Amino acid sequence: MAAGAAGTRAVLALLVLCSMAAGAAGTSPEITSRVDVGSDKVTLSCNISAPHLSITGHKWIHKEKTLQEDSNSGAFTSITIEGKMEEHSGIYECIFEANPQIKGEVNISVPPQVTAYKNSEHGNEGDTGVLTCKNPSYPAVTTWSWHKSGHGRLENASGRYIIKSSGNKTELRILKLDIEQDTGDYFCNGTNALGTGDATVSLRVRSRLAALWPFLGIVAEVLVLVTIIFIYEKRRKPDEVPDDDDGGSAPLKSNATNHKDKNVRQRNAN
Repeated sequence: MAAGAAGTRAVLALLVLCSMAAGAAGTSPEITSRVDVGSDKVTLSCNISAPHLSITGHKWIHKEKTLQEDSNSGAFTSITIEGKMEEHSGIYECIFEANPQIKGEVNISVPPQVTAYKNSEHGNEGDTGVLTCKNPSYPAVTTWSWHKSGHGRLENASGRYIIKSSGNKTELRILKLDIEQDTGDYFCNGTNALGTGDATVSLRVRSRLAALWPFLGIVAEVLVLVTIIFIYEKRRKPDEVPDDDDGGSAPLKSNATNHKDKNVRQRNAN
């Protein structure tokens, strides 16, 4: 087993199991395994000491998914996985296709790689807040705990907190959210035989009136629009009256002018 090149070194636990189908003669063949950990890749290999068996191929399986297979007849098989070891923990199965089939397991174990479902959660005052963390790595977490910034560890016995945890998931429920008491950062911590890991979830509690602000905003916009229309109509109506007066006086002015011109023509004729 080779150590990682950079950062905190995680512990690798290797467990190789060999099995043969019932009825096979002699003892199970010995499988020698090796795990090489680089800065950006992990190489797993299995070597079987069974010269009397006719091997027709190899296969690598992880989480019921076939990662690699071939039809080579050699007693050695390997697989290279790109990425850091912490990203690829779990049980890897190397299979030698023969009659009977031979299987080996290589378990890559690391400290918990705890992550939050959401880094930030929001809740309304008086409702129940739910914060969740998970551990996608292998092996599963054996002990979960929750802490709040400035308040220490949270316990079920408090009456306001309900903590439910399984191997790879933990959930914190906070009853009757209080905007002053419950707003802040919460830390979920997971521990297994190889170490610990944690993640942070920020909780923001909103006032119950917060849900009304969008509605009140729409009402305010409507009131402003109605007010503007009312003021515009109010100012526009007085301007229409002079227009009517001007229209009525125009003919009078025209008649007076015509009458004056007629008198001038009569004097000239005399």
